[in-house]
Amino acid sequence: MMAGPALAQRNAVEGWDPSARALEGPRAGRELSSDRRGTTLEALDRILSSTRLSDFDRSVYLSIRAYQLSRAGRQADSQKDIAEMGKVLPSAWALVLSGTVPELAGGGDRAAALRTLEVALQQKPGDIWLVIALAQVHMQVADFDRALVLLDEALVGPTTPADRRIALYYRGHAHFNLGQYVRAAEDFDASLAGRTTLKARLGPLLWRYAAQVRAKRDGRGGLAREIGREPLTSWAGPIAAFLIGRLPAGQLEVVAETDDDAKRANGKCPSAFFIAMDALRRNDRQRAREQLQLAQARCPTISEVNWAASSELGRL
Repeated sequence: MMAGPALAQRNAVEGWDPSARALEGPRAGRELSSDRRGTTLEALDRILSSTRLSDFDRSVYLSIRAYQLSRAGRQADSQKDIAEMGKVLPSAWALVLSGTVPELAGGGDRAAALRTLEVALQQKPGDIWLVIALAQVHMQVADFDRALVLLDEALVGPTTPADRRIALYYRGHAHFNLGQYVRAAEDFDASLAGRTTLKARLGPLLWRYAAQVRAKRDGRGGLAREIGREPLTSWAGPIAAFLIGRLPAGQLEVVAETDDDAKRANGKCPSAFFIAMDALRRNDRQRAREQLQLAQARCPTISEVNWAASSELGRL
């Protein structure tokens, strides 16, 4: 039986898999709120002085402070906070850091994010979650070649099935953005292993569709076979419904703007991208360009959709 602290840590990070919540918004409700992202060092010091924080929340705030200290040039203090995270949440601190730092990097200081993650990897060399996070930050600055090297190395070593799924998912994005569509489709397909629900499978399935379309393969038929008769009413199901011909583009746009779950997930962002992919399937390059420009504008720079839209616009 799992001990109390270990069980609490597992429960605290359960569902953190970013590939399982793809297109549903950041980390299934665990995203950093704007007040956390913008917390000053002084405020972080006050928060962390409290004895009432859970181990998980303390680890989250330590990760934010480690990043902020790195931004301020206080590398030794940043390193101390990362070490403290290891004491507070021994089995899951790297997972927490891998979730917070790429989002913090979206504020603009990717160099500080890279430094923070590199220090963390000195403390826990080869940790796959930290490597994936490092690859994400490199992809935010369009360094897909470096991201691919990191993810290749991560997949060579021993991994759990869950870790492997996530690394394959992000390596699929590195391949996609480099225009290596066949390899991208293979990685997205491989990342489906072990996913038993449509909700967990939908993100990789949609990205596999996009890669197959760009590789001039039958993405639509494969997606329709995978979906079968599954209901597609819950977000981001309407995107799949549109791609397999069950829903008109105009209706998808209405859902993306009016459905509560879609609005929380910034549904207009992926909707524009996959409308563009459908346009490319039909060889309507003008429509694709217009929708990719919308996706680029609507999606934050920490989003896989933003990376893909920017890369695809460069190739049209």
